[in-house]
Amino acid sequence: MERSMSRNFSKALLALSTISLSSFATEPLPVGSDKILNSERVLTTEKLTQLYQLNNIAVSPDGKWLVYGKKEGFVSNNNFLYLQDLSTGKVTQLTSHKKAAGNVKFASDSKSIYFLSSRSGSSQVWQLPLTGGEAIQLTDLPVDINGFTLSSDGKHFAFSITTKAGCTNFNCTLDAMKADKAAKHNVRTYDQLMVRHWDVWLTPYNEHLFYAKRPASGLIKDAVDLIADWQSDIAGISQVSISPNGNKMAFSAKAPSKDQAWTTNFDIFEVDLANLSISNLTEDNKAWDAKPKYSSNGRYLAYVAMDKPGYESDKFTLMLRDTNSGRTKSVAANWDRSISSYAFAKDNSTIYAIAQDIGQKSIFEIQLEFGDVSKVFGNGTASDLHVNGDNLIFANHDLDSPKDIYSIGKDGFGLKPLTQVNKSKLVNIDLGEFEQFSFKGWNDETVYGYWLKPAGFQPGKKYPMAFLVHGGPQGSFGNMFHYRWNAQLWAAQGYAVVMIDFHGSTGYGQAFIDSIARDWGGKPLEDLRKGFVHVSKTLDWVDTSKSCALGASYGGYMMNWIAGNWNTGFNCLVNHAGLFDMPSFYGSTEELWFPEHDLGGQVWQLNSDYQKFNPAAYVKNWQTPMLVIQGELDYRVPYAQSLGAFTALQRQGIDSRLVMFPDEDHHIRKPDNLIVWYQEVFAWMAKHLK
Repeated sequence: MERSMSRNFSKALLALSTISLSSFATEPLPVGSDKILNSERVLTTEKLTQLYQLNNIAVSPDGKWLVYGKKEGFVSNNNFLYLQDLSTGKVTQLTSHKKAAGNVKFASDSKSIYFLSSRSGSSQVWQLPLTGGEAIQLTDLPVDINGFTLSSDGKHFAFSITTKAGCTNFNCTLDAMKADKAAKHNVRTYDQLMVRHWDVWLTPYNEHLFYAKRPASGLIKDAVDLIADWQSDIAGISQVSISPNGNKMAFSAKAPSKDQAWTTNFDIFEVDLANLSISNLTEDNKAWDAKPKYSSNGRYLAYVAMDKPGYESDKFTLMLRDTNSGRTKSVAANWDRSISSYAFAKDNSTIYAIAQDIGQKSIFEIQLEFGDVSKVFGNGTASDLHVNGDNLIFANHDLDSPKDIYSIGKDGFGLKPLTQVNKSKLVNIDLGEFEQFSFKGWNDETVYGYWLKPAGFQPGKKYPMAFLVHGGPQGSFGNMFHYRWNAQLWAAQGYAVVMIDFHGSTGYGQAFIDSIARDWGGKPLEDLRKGFVHVSKTLDWVDTSKSCALGASYGGYMMNWIAGNWNTGFNCLVNHAGLFDMPSFYGSTEELWFPEHDLGGQVWQLNSDYQKFNPAAYVKNWQTPMLVIQGELDYRVPYAQSLGAFTALQRQGIDSRLVMFPDEDHHIRKPDNLIVWYQEVFAWMAKHLK
């Protein structure tokens, strides 16, 4: 059994707001254990939503300064930038304007920062000297800038801007928006998929990449849409890079096509900034190419690439393109981990990468010449990686500590915290002890999981179990401080918490991830059942006879699947946005590449799995009480899936409750809604377990 170290780490919160529950059940159920909830020494949802969030982490090129944003709570106006001297640790507040600053970038001389703010009335780029004084506005475009990046010399800017496809100037887009607002009709028309995505219906407007060169004096007042005729979006401003000499710009996007809803073919495009011509550098690869980044000497363009078309969970392998010869090679191709982010070292011969790894999100060093890989740090969930001389600066959080910023030597030694932003808020809070464990799952293969003891654990006492099942399904409930599914909140309610990374989970090698395809209800269910038995035999403080299983998305699907295929395992179930009827899901979701890969093609194909692993086909076996929760703006798993599950429960006389959030999507993001979400869940569990 692998023991996890305990530290103070942290993760950013999601933005959230008010509650509106519909008709017959307008009030949340009474919470089942006031004694636990009202304790001053345990974590509550209210306390969780008031923790400080870190954002906009940036390190100066000379390695002397760290800038970060610190926001109190989910919706607070207490959201400012701070400057830390890395030699002394001294911290000073850098901004005080009521309009927050974001998208922070350092100037190449390390004497100022660039940021995005709406302090002038619209979202524009500003520059602020570190030595004091007021921020200077750099752009004055007639539209909002959604994001930006710039060349190292500060002369070339790239902007992410919402525009109408086909428009070649801002007035065209503004006129179109004005006409849309004045129109007396209300209708949507489409000639191809997608018609909606995540939580919005798609419109004629897209997220495009704009370019501008900074004038010798005055503001930037215009920019060129580099893809004006594209009826598609760029992958995001974080996937745009400008070469050090300002001659080239690389970005990731899907080219316009009729197959937007069923292809994962993002490509890397390069713009010649002298004539604005665009070349597709990865046209031969029909799978996903992403995250382009030029080395500081301009010699290389790195990016990550998948190999299998139509598969969003394939391995991202590091690719390196020589900008002189145009030759591209894969680096560490046999390393069985998928890169989520990376940064060049100053010598441009090494890259430091973050990848999921056995329940952690770890930092690795990759030598570019021979592809040698070594782990630098792996305890928690790392992000926001920066190379700073002989050290790495990064953010990290784990199961008992939210997000903070750390420094560590490239050799993996000398870990030290640079921030402890929530120390005062958590100083008197008892958090549950956690540990990673493993057992033999499907086919006697090793499966990992985590358990947490209840806050205020007492030896000799047995505790009811919260059995959390992650979504994805190619995901993980790893060593992280999660704000929507925070395991410590169940521990605070007096539950033993168990989370299992079943076959299909990420971070255990590509074969393990791939194994869930065409077997949604097979290997994962066997892993969960064997994990349940393992816990019952090895943890004498867990009362598995009093247990509730909970999950969202694929985890919610598994609640529906468990109800029909393991109906004596749990005292209750909690199903958030779970897939219920697989054939109808295919016809109403948006990203069709996902079910077509995992379930064997289109729903009408005779050998597909939509009926084989369809929870709706097993409702005659249902008997376990189930709480069903859903956001009405969820277009990934549309709310009819939850209505179907609730109907099946009600018509069979099974104890059940439906909780609908009209203003939420696949996740519960608004703080008041989140508080009620947890209230409903804890009350349901208390009703059936205590």
